[in-house]
Amino acid sequence: MLKRILSISGKQGLFRLVNQGKNMLIVESLLNGKRTPAYAHDKIISLGDIAIYTVENDVPLADVFEAVKEINEGKHVDVKALGDDEAVRAYFKEILPDFDEERVYTTDIKKVFNWYNQLLDAGFTTFKEETAEKPAEDKAE
Repeated sequence: MLKRILSISGKQGLFRLVNQGKNMLIVESLLNGKRTPAYAHDKIISLGDIAIYTVENDVPLADVFEAVKEINEGKHVDVKALGDDEAVRAYFKEILPDFDEERVYTTDIKKVFNWYNQLLDAGFTTFKEETAEKPAEDKAE
């Protein structure tokens, strides 16, 4: 699911990949639904390719979003209500206790919370893709 959600440097908000052209992508803003082209020279990254540094390994962004959803009971994160940078980092530590405090900046944490809120506003309620393991479990019984 997150593979088709994009962040484009220099453009506000997140975008859904709609189609691909010869030298561009057609994207739709999650904020207003407006479709625009994104060109090869734009810095484009899929949320599915992003991970958060932890002490031992990296945690995919989808797992972080699911943890945020669980802690917040599916509600928005009010970043301004959290307060200063130390409070934001302490709150993120509740969500991902072993995140690498040296490599994960407060601005990164705020961006994760903002993306989470935008995805909720766009109607996303699950962030991890369903796996096809369930039929295999049924056969084992």
